[in-house]
Amino acid sequence: MGYCSGRCTLIFICGMQLVCVLERQIFDFLGYQWAPILANFVHIIIVILGLFGTIQYRPRYITGYAVWLVLWVTWNVFVICFYLEAGDLSKETDLILTFNISMHRSWWMENGPGCMVTSVTPAPDWAPEDHRYITVSGCFLEYQYIEVAHSSLQIVLAVSVDSPLLLVFPELFHCCVYSAHAAGTCG
Repeated sequence: MGYCSGRCTLIFICGMQLVCVLERQIFDFLGYQWAPILANFVHIIIVILGLFGTIQYRPRYITGYAVWLVLWVTWNVFVICFYLEAGDLSKETDLILTFNISMHRSWWMENGPGCMVTSVTPAPDWAPEDHRYITVSGCFLEYQYIEVAHSSLQIVLAVSVDSPLLLVFPELFHCCVYSAHAAGTCG
């Protein structure tokens, strides 16, 4: 019985992860944040494989999903540290999240709740011609805190899944599956 309820919980959490990461992917695309776009894309694929592994009882897929969750949590901790400027990290650098391809920042920087965008004219000499130079003021919540909230939600969803425990305690996983099948509670 424990495996069946755990499986239903895992399916629900995976579904929540998909919804939340798809929302995050949209806003990362709007901000041209290439590193998060790639990480989100890989996460979407791995979550789908984790769902498949859970529904079809494929332990290797579930183990791969659990290993990926460790990397996913690490990535989200890095994003939190990046936006809160922990250590030597600075959210003003272009290299990390955009691979130094563009000068784009978080979409929330200009479009956050209550933000007023004002164009600055004339633009400084160092500003590229194809970009506008702006100031942002009046935000109810600064963009870095919105990004931190997104990453924090991803961490909460990742650590609330039962599958990392399955990686550490595979005997427990097999014991639960066999006892659930023997009791007739798993179809």
